Amino acid sequence: MNSVSEPIIVRAACPHDCPDTCALLVTVKDGIATEVKGDPDHPTTAGVLCTKVSRYTERTYHKDRLLHPMKRVGKKGEGKFERISWDEALDTISARLKEVAARNPQAILPYSYAGTMGLVQGESMAMRFFNRIGASQLDRTICASAGAAGYKYTVGTRLGADTEHVQDARLIIIWGGNPIASNLHFWMRVQEAKRRGAKLIAIDPYRSLSADKCHQHIALLPGTDAALALGMMHVLINENLLDADYIAQHTLGFAQLKQRVQEWSPQHTAEVCGISADEVVQLAHEYGAAAQRGEITLIRANYGLQRVRGGGMAVRNIACLPALVGAWRHAGGGLQLSTSDSFPKNGAFLQRPDLLLQHNNGVPTRTINMSTIGDDLLREASADFGPRVEAMIVYNSNPVAVAPESGKVMQGFAREDLFTVVLEHFQTDTADYADILLPATTQLEHIDVHATYGHVYMMANNAAIAPLGEAKANSEIFRLLAARMGFTEDCFKDSDDAIAAQAFDRRNPRAADYDWERLKETGWQRLNMPVAPFAEGGFGTPSGKCEFYSARMLADGLDPLPTYIAPYESVASNAELAQKYPLAMISPPARNFLNSSFVNVQSLRDTEGEPHLDIHPDDAAARGIVNGAEVRIFNDRGSMLATARVTPKARVGLVVGLSIWWKKFSGDGKNANEVTSQRLTDMGNAPTFYDVLVQVEACPSGV
Repeated sequence: MNSVSEPIIVRAACPHDCPDTCALLVTVKDGIATEVKGDPDHPTTAGVLCTKVSRYTERTYHKDRLLHPMKRVGKKGEGKFERISWDEALDTISARLKEVAARNPQAILPYSYAGTMGLVQGESMAMRFFNRIGASQLDRTICASAGAAGYKYTVGTRLGADTEHVQDARLIIIWGGNPIASNLHFWMRVQEAKRRGAKLIAIDPYRSLSADKCHQHIALLPGTDAALALGMMHVLINENLLDADYIAQHTLGFAQLKQRVQEWSPQHTAEVCGISADEVVQLAHEYGAAAQRGEITLIRANYGLQRVRGGGMAVRNIACLPALVGAWRHAGGGLQLSTSDSFPKNGAFLQRPDLLLQHNNGVPTRTINMSTIGDDLLREASADFGPRVEAMIVYNSNPVAVAPESGKVMQGFAREDLFTVVLEHFQTDTADYADILLPATTQLEHIDVHATYGHVYMMANNAAIAPLGEAKANSEIFRLLAARMGFTEDCFKDSDDAIAAQAFDRRNPRAADYDWERLKETGWQRLNMPVAPFAEGGFGTPSGKCEFYSARMLADGLDPLPTYIAPYESVASNAELAQKYPLAMISPPARNFLNSSFVNVQSLRDTEGEPHLDIHPDDAAARGIVNGAEVRIFNDRGSMLATARVTPKARVGLVVGLSIWWKKFSGDGKNANEVTSQRLTDMGNAPTFYDVLVQVEACPSGV
């Protein structure tokens, strides 16, 4: 009689680029993961998972998982490969990297982002490897660096309101985000606040799923968020809807700010933002009056609003508002953009930047911005740029799908003289251009430890199952490559457990009681963090105050006071371009995808449907476009096809293409990044994905 083993439950953590970083419980029977559920005891997860991660076993056991090393046998981009051994793969990669490094190691470039947010499988062993080899550095800007810069100039550190107290707020402003799709557990608490009587206001050019469930939606023009914040400050200051005591004790530069905002009358603000003056006044009144009544007021700002030319300044302006009304005094009040700096990560240990200086005569290598990879892969060697990029290792990212101005990105990756290695779970758009394709483990198959940017819990991920096929963890792949390169430093022998055990700096009181072995057993542990981080001031700026006036910004060549920076591409700021391309376009996340992850999961793609473009009825009628028609979206950078959804959810003058589709799953092999620009933001060197003008036309029948 055969014995049947009992299922076991393994504690894990969601690895994806989402502020929620959920605690997972993985059911495993006979070595197979059968179910992934949210941990009901974890205060933020509360037993609930998003539609994507709840199907994580479908992703792990997907029929198209990469399970063996492969080498290219067709043209770049064709996606034709044949199986090889790990020895052949590692020998081929190391031989080519040694050849390139002998000429100039800076011709080697890593390309990675947040395919996993883990501190072990993300940038630990990988960065040790690239620092040791002397490769070019990658400026990882593609998501949040503009907003982070603006926030830190003002507040000094990426700390914010504690998610666990959001339900106590009485006014919640969701600014530039769609938490139903991208911050579900915050949204759950918002809904509880709503049941308790809170008012919800959404500020977003598009009437998203979340905006549709708020009491009020303010549909401003893309790229004008900074102006709306200035208009709010004008009303708050001129009508004395302020916390004078908090301003006096915990802010710097109020007199200069008061003078600056005088030009931002409600009428002027309304003209810039494309809304009514009454909306500006009402928003400021609600915000200031609620705070004066002693009610908890919260702004949840998200990264969509900072993906425009003035995106850093927009976040800076919004970050001034809570200090004006004293909203920081309360748990759950103030502003949340990120909680990232709550976590004292041990970066020097994880990434070993000292290896770079030791082996490069103490000189840093060049830095290439991941958001301009399209241009940079096409650059020739020069004194300013340095050597031509000859070799790339791509992991935790899919740049052919996600990087801006995609036509140039594809040209760069198609170079026959560019040696490209891709570590992946699936044959993505980028994987199609690889010379060597390496199978990576999913979250269920490796160890990791996680910080987050939406709550304040350290999270453990235990390996629930053995790696499928010949898949290996990122950390192991870079260990093996280091050995093939002849690197003998002890740090390349660190196990994943050893790395995780030192991932957080226990000298910092926030993580003083961090113990990796204990965390693996419990799954999660709260940092020693106050629930209201700036209730008594204590900002991370040089002055220790919320800086309305920032000397650091002045020193960095920026306006030291809040201001408005118009988009590169808008009807108001670029009339000549608007003659050709009169519609603004944004491409926020689709609910069933997470950036470009999960696009290949059939059930999720079926739910999402097909690439579509939301267009207002007036704009559709002017172009002879009917609901369900195929349309072409284009500008000077490129074009794409999509199915039109004629809907007032897109305001007049705006089209919305929910993203990010893999190109191979769209009808014309293209996605929204065909039309996006490689121009960068005012600060943080970030991309301007939502600073785009296009034209839309109906496609002839049959095209």
